[in-house]
Amino acid sequence: MRARRLIAAASVAALAVLSLAACGRTAPDVAAYVGDATWSTERVDAIYDDVQADFGEAVRQELGRTGVSPSPEQLRSTVTRQDVLNLLVSLELGKRVVAEKNLQVADNVSATQLESVLRVPATTEYTRLWSEWIDILEALNAQLPPAELSDDSVMAVYHAIAETGAIDSGLSVAEVRQAFGDGGFVRSATAVSVALQEEAERADVSVNPRFRSLGVPSFVSGPQGPIVYALPYVDEAGPVTDISTPEPPQSSEPAEPVDPNDPAGVTEPVDPNAPNAPAEPVDPNAPAGATEPVRN
Repeated sequence: MRARRLIAAASVAALAVLSLAACGRTAPDVAAYVGDATWSTERVDAIYDDVQADFGEAVRQELGRTGVSPSPEQLRSTVTRQDVLNLLVSLELGKRVVAEKNLQVADNVSATQLESVLRVPATTEYTRLWSEWIDILEALNAQLPPAELSDDSVMAVYHAIAETGAIDSGLSVAEVRQAFGDGGFVRSATAVSVALQEEAERADVSVNPRFRSLGVPSFVSGPQGPIVYALPYVDEAGPVTDISTPEPPQSSEPAEPVDPNDPAGVTEPVDPNAPNAPAEPVDPNAPAGATEPVRN
């Protein structure tokens, strides 16, 4: 089934949380703590292994119909253990914010709808968790008051997207602002970030140093469909308490403006012959996230 729309999943790197070593919770077999909740490294490994096994089998079946033998690279999903932990922690924080603020969450998104977007079979727990996360993120984006737009928040989103290789790096604040249009999706993303930051502080979030950082699972629209990325909010060195980013050198050519009224859409399912193909550059005529949820 094709998904028609994706909600913007951008969030700003401003969650002030403690490192695992700083708070004294140093069990080597625990990947992360959120209050009394914990996720073991074994749990993260199990979800990750499930992704790799189901992805590899899906590729074998698809290419087997054409008589093509997949390469080892084609049999591996680009999902990492870091991605798994990002999802688990962000989902827990999102649930806590929804409960504390008494927000309404609609069940709009299914794992089947996200299968081609994530390039992961709907049968995996990872994809099912993503469908739950998108529903929560939709509620947060729709029901939290938009935040003030700042250069730091704009550049935090930009650098996270640029890190995937899907958009040119080295743009100035002015060029990014021009490309992002009125920045409405950044305003809503920042509001989500602030809410998660407050909950992270209350829940005393901490992460095993084995994982270099934690990030908010996010989508941005590209010419070939949504690009999955993550905005970091804690790293192995300690809490992320500032989203300030030095302004990069001026580009020789200005960025094209983004049309804020053109919502992101999902393209055809990913070609199984190239499951690990790099993302195309971000479409300058599409906003970095849609304003409508995925629907049947």
